[in-house]
Amino acid sequence: MTLLSPLPRRLRLAALAAFSLGFALPALAAERIEVGNRVTEGVPELPADLIERLDRYQNTRPSNFAGWASDGELLIGTRFGETSQVHRVRAPLGMREQLTFHKEPVSSVRAQPGSNGRGFVFGKDVGGSEFWQLYHYDLESRSTRLLTDGGRSRNEQPIWSPDGRLIAWSSTARNGRDSDIWVRSLDGEARAVLTEGGNWFANDFSADGKRLLVQRYISINESQPGEVDLATGTLERFPVEGGKAAFGGLRYAPDGEGIYFISDENSEFRRLRYHRPGQPVQVLTADLDWNVVAFDIASDGRHLAYASNEDGIFRLHVLSLPDHRPVPLPELPVGVIGGMGFSPDGQRIALTLNSAITPSDVYVVDLAARSLTRWTEGEVGGLDASRFVAPTLIRYESFDGLSIPAFYYRPAGVPADRKLPVVINIHGGPEAQALPVFSPAVQFMLDELQVAVLVPNVRGSAGYGKTFLDLDNGLKRKDSVKDIGALLDWIAQQPGLDADKVGVSGGSYGGYMVLATLVDYADRLAAGINVVGISHFSTFLKNTESYRRDLRRAEYGDERDPEIAKFFEEIAPLNNAAQIRSPLFVAQGANDPRVPLSEADQIVDAVQGNGGDVWYLVFKDEGHGFAKKTNSDYFSAASMLFWQKHLLGE
Repeated sequence: MTLLSPLPRRLRLAALAAFSLGFALPALAAERIEVGNRVTEGVPELPADLIERLDRYQNTRPSNFAGWASDGELLIGTRFGETSQVHRVRAPLGMREQLTFHKEPVSSVRAQPGSNGRGFVFGKDVGGSEFWQLYHYDLESRSTRLLTDGGRSRNEQPIWSPDGRLIAWSSTARNGRDSDIWVRSLDGEARAVLTEGGNWFANDFSADGKRLLVQRYISINESQPGEVDLATGTLERFPVEGGKAAFGGLRYAPDGEGIYFISDENSEFRRLRYHRPGQPVQVLTADLDWNVVAFDIASDGRHLAYASNEDGIFRLHVLSLPDHRPVPLPELPVGVIGGMGFSPDGQRIALTLNSAITPSDVYVVDLAARSLTRWTEGEVGGLDASRFVAPTLIRYESFDGLSIPAFYYRPAGVPADRKLPVVINIHGGPEAQALPVFSPAVQFMLDELQVAVLVPNVRGSAGYGKTFLDLDNGLKRKDSVKDIGALLDWIAQQPGLDADKVGVSGGSYGGYMVLATLVDYADRLAAGINVVGISHFSTFLKNTESYRRDLRRAEYGDERDPEIAKFFEEIAPLNNAAQIRSPLFVAQGANDPRVPLSEADQIVDAVQGNGGDVWYLVFKDEGHGFAKKTNSDYFSAASMLFWQKHLLGE
């Protein structure tokens, strides 16, 4: 264990200057203590009994569908040890055979299709840097080989050609900034096939492997679809109705004559569509006023499956092809659908299902038998799963009359009029959506701490139409903060909630929301936890990785515009840190490429400089969030201790 300097650099210099001039010293910050890859400041020693109580919750083990190894075998992602790795399951509820053994978590698993299929491709970074490298795992030889440059570039979203011979993916290898599209065979050399600039992603190979459907991602509100001829590199841009729209996946129709895609062209919601050249576009989900979030097409060309997100509840739909008739399905558990995909023979669909009371598990739907089979059963740390609590969906009115949805969790068996402390948990993004998924931390707070939890989807959240999505852009940023103020008003009106004991937590953009609400509603919040959060949009945009800068400007505004720059100065929590009077916990990954460490350092220095009570936690082997179990466990325990001290007053 190493004791670091007890003061951040800025405060040490200020203290020394004050001492040399004969002034009184400010209140000193707590010692910084380094243990392995963990650095803490102001975080007390964690009580053994708290760690033991929390340990059962933190040992829940979800499983996620990662692909079909064959018609009778599934690839799943699950954790045994520190990080999530790829496993193979050969039968329903069968043994999980671990295939990858890496210190870093494995992501972007794509099984190799066709007669050439003998393995899978996956991505892996180092320490949360997000400079993912792609690897191929051979199921026969159990060997792994590197496919990309080894660390200089960011490589993501790989896809296979139908015959399993070619891989396409996005890479920053050319200039470190733009995401180009690259293609290679396992035995050949990688080559860039699309270098237009911007952020491009491959969606689907044509059946003969000579063309590629692609799209350029500009913002959550806008993408540009097109097709690349792989022999010539020629890009054909597809026309977009209305000139601007968001697109989901693009896939070639089985006959090669048309394209299926998701788009919100001339619509509030993202709908599944089919376009055959020379014919009008067919909107296949015109009667569904919710987003279609994903789809897959069977390799035999007979079926298409898609998932819709209906107010936070996901539903599976299957259409027969080419007539687009609905196919009867067995009843699925209520929850959120993760990854899904057809079996190689096209007769079954594997998917991940998660709910507020069950960790993620993998299920398989048999279309002919109309049956649902569970393939994995998530472990819940020896807990009584019947005690897990599902939320109620509530809506409250914000300052301008806008209806804001939120998931309300209340401990089981507590009288309705007993006033409970509350934690408001705000999602990141900001263009994300809070969903009713399983959270060990939430279940611990409900059952062990007797704390209610509210998870709002403030304006700017995805899932409620593109008008709602745009309501926080640019100069409207503080309107989303006012949505939290309106939620505080709602809490004050509830006989079963204690408006004097409200905490707020959030990560990334949610971390900014924590800081902003602690500034604007200082007298109404007892404490806040900010994880990898933004403390000043101008410094954030200056220091975030270059490949992300324009993407974030599209959402937050361009700091090079004087009006936007002035607005950023006005709303920056960093510039208003004197208003943060409630205890604050800041947690950060040192390698975060999105919200860099400097955003955490500067807000900690500012709040400490004003005499504020700050706990600070940094993991040197993490990035934008905490992927390693030891780190995640420590953060969770420290968070619960923080709530005990500053929300419950224990």
